[in-house]
Amino acid sequence: MTAPVATPSSRPRLALFDLDHTLLPLDSDYEWGEFTIRLGWRDAAEFGRRNAQFYADYQAGRLDVPDYVRFATEAVRERGPEAAAQAHQRFMREVIAPAIRPEARALLAEHRAAGDTVVIITATNEFVTTPIAQALGVDELLALQLVRDASGWFTGDILGEATMREGKVRRMDAWLAARGLAWETVHSTFYSDSMNDVPLLEKVNRPVATNPDARLRTLAQARGWEILDLFSPHP
Repeated sequence: MTAPVATPSSRPRLALFDLDHTLLPLDSDYEWGEFTIRLGWRDAAEFGRRNAQFYADYQAGRLDVPDYVRFATEAVRERGPEAAAQAHQRFMREVIAPAIRPEARALLAEHRAAGDTVVIITATNEFVTTPIAQALGVDELLALQLVRDASGWFTGDILGEATMREGKVRRMDAWLAARGLAWETVHSTFYSDSMNDVPLLEKVNRPVATNPDARLRTLAQARGWEILDLFSPHP
């Protein structure tokens, strides 16, 4: 069911995980958008069309990240913190909790038992993902961060480096440096389903193509990377 954990070494060990289609069998950002439609926060036809197009752009590696983040956070920003928090609690109950599979929990538990530091690193924004990481029992979350205004609420802009493609490597560079670590002083494993994450997969000691899409599966086979079908393969 799960890939074997590498033998211990004297170096600190990191287990890095993408979130969507890796630890979860869905895309939490896309599903949150669909959930706002069901809440009546957005016009179903127009929002659904744009959300689907952004998702296709992400899969193809051509997503305009700032434009998407403004679009994806618009409903939340308009409703305000209290309504947004209540909606997210319902989203967790109705969408996320039923999607958290025992296979994912078991894989996380294997790494914790081996003494690894577990980190989720995801392109999805912090509003959507913080409660999901908590539900998975993961304290270290590197998500897309959002600018806040003077009241502490989101503006729709990205704060700092977006955790996408090469940005994931740079966010991890900063995370390591803040702890007095570097890539050469740790043993790192990274699980991801997506071609967007090839830069970080190439950086770690142990890349694991997890529930990989067709392009990543082909690349992983060509490079001799581990392939882990934690869930059913991509459609």
